Amino acid sequence: MTKSAEETTTLEAPEVAAYWAERRRYLERIRKVPEIRNRFWREVGIYLLRRLLWSFGFFPIMIAFWVPFVLSSFNPVAMAADLIPLLQDFVNSNPEVQATTISTILIAWASIGFFFLVFDFVLTPFRSPYEYEADVYMRSWEQLNHDQLPDKV
Repeated sequence: MTKSAEETTTLEAPEVAAYWAERRRYLERIRKVPEIRNRFWREVGIYLLRRLLWSFGFFPIMIAFWVPFVLSSFNPVAMAADLIPLLQDFVNSNPEVQATTISTILIAWASIGFFFLVFDFVLTPFRSPYEYEADVYMRSWEQLNHDQLPDKV
């Protein structure tokens, strides 16, 4: 390592630590602000509702209608012709068979929903308003302390 590289390595650590210490202090301060706390809980609710609606609403319905539509070669008449005898058999069957069929459909719905819910949480993580506020604050903090920070921060 050259002498200038050693100097920048030793200089960067305290400045980066100062950045993260200031960020931590700012997050502690804004966690006490009621407006941001209310916004946090509202955004958590919206995030969870959106994930649940996508996972248990859109995807199972999409799969339930799209797969038969593809299998019938995008011909709704052929799809209806295949489904009408199945529906007649369901209506004419005894209550135990109907209950088993309905529970199987509900289990399939729930399994598809939970499958997509897990991947939806992974692919679209929650973005906290606290983190957003801290990012905005730290950008201004960097500009105010620009002469004290290295170029990489």
